[in-house]
Amino acid sequence: MKLVSAIIKPFKLDDVREALSEISVQGMTVTEVKGFGRQKGHTELYRGAEYVVDFLPKVKIEVAIADDNLDAVIEAISKAANTGKVGDGKIFISPLEDVIRIRTGETGAEAV
Repeated sequence: MKLVSAIIKPFKLDDVREALSEISVQGMTVTEVKGFGRQKGHTELYRGAEYVVDFLPKVKIEVAIADDNLDAVIEAISKAANTGKVGDGKIFISPLEDVIRIRTGETGAEAV
């Protein structure tokens, strides 16, 4: 099993959720996060004062999947989150040792 973590622009969340639903991914965890990469933030003007926004708002999606679904999940996230501009985000893939469903005690792929 794999844990796929994707950092994307917030307005692309619904597109990514729909794309994952179309390939039968059943569950995901979504967290609002802040960060920066090559964008390095930007300056804004508020009430006449200029200030620097170092960390930009992003959304982190985490999905636990079987190994055979990995390529489909990566493709779905990549296509749905792509705007073609700097700051589209990144996808991280980690090995997932085990999953346990608390309610039933199921483990492994059955728990996902």
